[in-house]
Amino acid sequence: MQKPILILGACGQIGTELTMELRTKFGPDAVVASDIREGGESLMASGPFELLDATNYEAIEDVVMHYEIDEVYLMAAMLSATAEKFPMRAWNLNMSSLFNVLNLAKERKIDKIFWPSSIAVFGPNTPRENTPQSTVMEPSTVYGISKQSGERWCEYYHHKFGIDVRSVRYPGLISWKTMPGGGTTDYAVEIYHKALENGTYECFLEEDTQLPMMYMDDAIRATLELMQADPGNINVRSSYNLGSMSFTPKEIAQSIQTHIPDFEVHYKPDFRQQIADSWPSSIDDSLARKDWGWEPTYGLDQTTAEMLENLGKK
Repeated sequence: MQKPILILGACGQIGTELTMELRTKFGPDAVVASDIREGGESLMASGPFELLDATNYEAIEDVVMHYEIDEVYLMAAMLSATAEKFPMRAWNLNMSSLFNVLNLAKERKIDKIFWPSSIAVFGPNTPRENTPQSTVMEPSTVYGISKQSGERWCEYYHHKFGIDVRSVRYPGLISWKTMPGGGTTDYAVEIYHKALENGTYECFLEEDTQLPMMYMDDAIRATLELMQADPGNINVRSSYNLGSMSFTPKEIAQSIQTHIPDFEVHYKPDFRQQIADSWPSSIDDSLARKDWGWEPTYGLDQTTAEMLENLGKK
């Protein structure tokens, strides 16, 4: 029987879908959703919910003790583009929340942690193509700095205190169910909405900016597969590279045009272009495939078909 799970940041882009999938898999009462604000109607109606500040250790501890939580998924974070506007707030949220759950595990009040990292840990000196698992990082953004620091702390707590903490470096994520929350790869969600709404989109990245991306269904499945893997197979306790597909704004536009021929994209790069230029264009995730059997399902054209069909219904 699955012991209770706590999701911190359950109302965000990933947290919402992760919560719903975990409740489908383990039952609604086995998953406690929490966030600093309430979520959508379907999330709130699907199971227990707690208003919770992920930077408040005592508040998290109270919820953990009350529900007898065994696993924590820490999804609360300030993402790349927003973090550049509020650097200290981003650092406080991203790091304080991580220390809170790591210390709960250190005190043996929880047994297992999932904490997401990002391709933002890489920097302008990182090999851009087929970026290796272990390589030069040197992130140039607040978000990337916090994620790289988090990776080091996760590995430290595992080796020093035996904490079962697991992580993946998410690429850009694409979903029709929830809107993104201030990331540099958000264009790859916005573009589908605009294609259906008015047939035109102004992109904040240049047309040839290639970035690693992933359909949300694959990202959720990867997260659950990692958490269910035998601990003996988990050889990376910082964060695993996670890959799926890579494409440019021009290529996603062309994919949409096979369904909406008159769709037009105009390019007006802003400050997010510099962030994107510091990130990989493709990812080597061979270690995740070897250690716990990761295999992506969705490519660009399949993602486009799913997005347009479901957004059209929505």
